[in-house]
Amino acid sequence: MANANAHDNHDASHGSVKSYAIGFILSVILTVIPFGLVMYPSLPKAMTLWIILAFAVIQVLVHLVYFLHLDRSQAQRNNVVAFIFAALVIVLLVGLSLWIMFSIHTVMMAK
Repeated sequence: MANANAHDNHDASHGSVKSYAIGFILSVILTVIPFGLVMYPSLPKAMTLWIILAFAVIQVLVHLVYFLHLDRSQAQRNNVVAFIFAALVIVLLVGLSLWIMFSIHTVMMAK
């Protein structure tokens, strides 16, 4: 009986066909709009870049919620904390590496 309850909880964490369909439709929309902006440029390049970046962040969140099923429930708390920590490490590594390379480039070009 205990195994049946554990199995039911495991099945509850999986998404339904409706949630997968919503995630898929949102992903397609969030891909087609930036693609259209690049293929048919009508905005300044800087604005297009910021729009693409915003859509990319939104698409990552859609994938996390609809496909990886990360939410704010008690069962997912450890997964969310691990994801946030990994994202922070990646941001720090990439950001600080770019900062170091820019600083080195600035110093070397000054001479």
